[in-house]
Amino acid sequence: MSRAVIFVNGHIQDLERVRKLIRSDDQLIAADGGTRHALSLGLKPAFIIGDLDSLAEDDRRKQEATGTEIRRFPRDKNETDFELALLHAVETGYREILVVAALGDRLDQTLGNLVLLTGARYSTLNVRFDDGVEEAFFTRGSCQVRGAVGDIVSLIPWSGEVSGVTTLGLRWPLRGETLYPYKTRGISNELLVENASVSLDSGLLLIVHRRTL
Repeated sequence: MSRAVIFVNGHIQDLERVRKLIRSDDQLIAADGGTRHALSLGLKPAFIIGDLDSLAEDDRRKQEATGTEIRRFPRDKNETDFELALLHAVETGYREILVVAALGDRLDQTLGNLVLLTGARYSTLNVRFDDGVEEAFFTRGSCQVRGAVGDIVSLIPWSGEVSGVTTLGLRWPLRGETLYPYKTRGISNELLVENASVSLDSGLLLIVHRRTL
């Protein structure tokens, strides 16, 4: 199955960098106001999901007329529009999901989006937030960080200590060590190669990769 891309109604630093992330076979999903980002890129979402309080009525009508499926939910609901879009992608069967514009803009939304990915139903999926400048994702075992030499990589233990952390390709290596949530040891490491690896024995690790190019 191809990849799902979810556009959220957050901030994008560089639209052209986002354009480079999109593949021709991606399934495009817009979470309410995230539709504006897809339209700015000249893309047509297959689905628009949410309460539609951030989507211009004219844009909704135009998209619906050209075949986009609109899934409208009540404004008074327990989930954010992003959570509804993410649930749709997962229930459709996507294992790889790219989320655009879920970082920055509002701290509460950013934290809520990150915490959402710690749920058990997403633990075996490859879900990454990426706006072309920064990407963020969780790992419970091993992962790759792909970028350019000099990119900043931060390893942040989430909800407890993370043990057995080993890295390859970072300027300051870790060799089976423990990162603690009340220490900043994992912040601001750097890529020495274009494809670095991170592995751990136990815990939940948030990886934030900031591109310098």
